[in-house]
Amino acid sequence: MNDLDYLKLTGLSKLAYKCRQFFCGIPKKLAAFFLGIGRFLVKLVMGIGSEIKDVAATFANGDWKTKLSYLVMGFGSAARGQWGRGLLFFLFQTVFNVYMFMPNASFSGCYYLGKLSTLGTIETYREGRKTVYGDNSFFILLYGVLTIFFILAFIYTWRMNVKQNKLSEQILKSGKKLKSTKDDIKSLADEQFHKTLLALPTLGVTVFTILPIIFMILVAFTNFDATHQPPSKLFTWVGWDNFRQLLSSDSASYGNTFGQVLLWTLIWAFFATFLNYFLGMLVAIMINKKGIKLKKMWRTILVMTIAIPQFVSLLYVSKMFAADGLINTYLMKWGWIASPIPFWTDPVWARVTVIVINVWIGIPYLMLIATGILMNIPADLYESARIDGANAFQMYKKITLPYMLFVTGPYLLTSFTGNINNFNVIFLLSGGKPLSLELSGNAGYTDLLITWLYKMTVSDTNYKLAAVMGILVFLVCAVINLVVYNMIPSVKNEEDFQ
Repeated sequence: MNDLDYLKLTGLSKLAYKCRQFFCGIPKKLAAFFLGIGRFLVKLVMGIGSEIKDVAATFANGDWKTKLSYLVMGFGSAARGQWGRGLLFFLFQTVFNVYMFMPNASFSGCYYLGKLSTLGTIETYREGRKTVYGDNSFFILLYGVLTIFFILAFIYTWRMNVKQNKLSEQILKSGKKLKSTKDDIKSLADEQFHKTLLALPTLGVTVFTILPIIFMILVAFTNFDATHQPPSKLFTWVGWDNFRQLLSSDSASYGNTFGQVLLWTLIWAFFATFLNYFLGMLVAIMINKKGIKLKKMWRTILVMTIAIPQFVSLLYVSKMFAADGLINTYLMKWGWIASPIPFWTDPVWARVTVIVINVWIGIPYLMLIATGILMNIPADLYESARIDGANAFQMYKKITLPYMLFVTGPYLLTSFTGNINNFNVIFLLSGGKPLSLELSGNAGYTDLLITWLYKMTVSDTNYKLAAVMGILVFLVCAVINLVVYNMIPSVKNEEDFQ
């Protein structure tokens, strides 16, 4: 189909054509993805080979100071007068050696690495009144991963030490003078100041973000649960058993529950995102319309819902919709209903209720965002459309909506992902209820994947399946983000905006 034929299509036909093109292009995208992985691995192997050759060449061509620094990190730098660099390299090596080969074997890195393959073999037991502690699988896994990170950091630092010696020799051979420790300190406060600022955040992200993520992924391949709780009990590796358990297709199983919760999570995220988006935009258009009085008052009333903490407002609203709450009490008092409406005990009512209440929460945010964007749409576009005979709906469809989607495309994407992981609204309103014997793992009909994960961790202490759930939530969010990101207008050139 050429560009002229595409322009002749209607809105739904264009959408169908885009969807068909997208799904037809999936095999090519998958092939390109795996081809990219292959190229990356080839480059990685070639890069490692190049580094090894450079290390060997530096040792062969270097002087005795460089060669000795291969064993004692920082010796070459210190011997050439760069005491600051030499001391830092030497201190890092000393800390590494002490941690890896600590005299107390039960606290050394080698101990944790040695136990990592089994996650411990000696269980804690009682000998009379005395408790004899054995291996702790949790600490073995945690410190084993930390030790691997430490080893990688040591290899990188050792390589930097070798490069530093090679560079120092080249500078001295050229007749130039090496930087002193004072010069290094000045550099860290001047042209290298970005490294000084990023050092601590980078370390924090590694220790408190990357390390826990890897730890969680590894827990998904163990049998860590309430019956294998260290230090009294050990847990061990079980391979892909947890994934098979969570993704099994048997009825009344975790797999069946996962399918239902995943489907509801996607339905919830869709309505929570797009209902708020279009209704918030509609409210902003109505308030900004010429002739509307008390605009500031209407905006203030809506913004007040943002100012009130959700923890307070959601808990209060949850009680209002209870069987003996304010809503049912007055509806029965006025004679509109004979019995309480099962807002939190019937699955359909509960799901509709949380979606409607979330609209009340989300509209003010979208109203504020849309107000700022609508004020920036050129008024000449609307004047030209009126002259051409366009009605209000046509102007909204051809001018307002495309402009809003172009500007707020990334926000819609992040909002959809955020609603998939919207813990507060579900947990504070319904707690995931109503529960059912048809659902496993203490899941309820309004539970999202993230709230079900919370229940697995806190109530059931089923850490192994919770870790699998965390991985699957990430995969769902990643796939949606990758697919939608390439379809939103904001990723295209501004000249393509129509």
